[in-house]
Amino acid sequence: MNTVSEAHGVRVLTVEPDTPTLGDENDAVELIGAAYGADASVVVVPVEQVDERFFTLGTRIAGEVVRKFQIYQVRLVVLGDITAHLASESFRAFVHEINKGTDIWFLADRAALDERLRASDETLGRSR
Repeated sequence: MNTVSEAHGVRVLTVEPDTPTLGDENDAVELIGAAYGADASVVVVPVEQVDERFFTLGTRIAGEVVRKFQIYQVRLVVLGDITAHLASESFRAFVHEINKGTDIWFLADRAALDERLRASDETLGRSR
């Protein structure tokens, strides 16, 4: 079962350990549907719940998953330590570029998520 919380005016759906891994675009669509059902605009997936193939860009899984979340305008957060995966230069560059945006974030912990959501909220507040 997934949990829903709110931070800085944003509803967040967090994937729990009993949920199947995020391993392909079908899994992404299921999570997006769960987010819609919970009226959440952010889906947090602990790194342990992400299929190992996601971290190998040659499988194209990361690209397919990211694209689905972008199309449906739901923010994806992969939460946890991805240090081992950053040994791949291409994946490291991918994470660096992705984290510059607002759609998909790779973050170390909940404190980092809270900071990004707070910063997003402040940015939105200034533009209103």
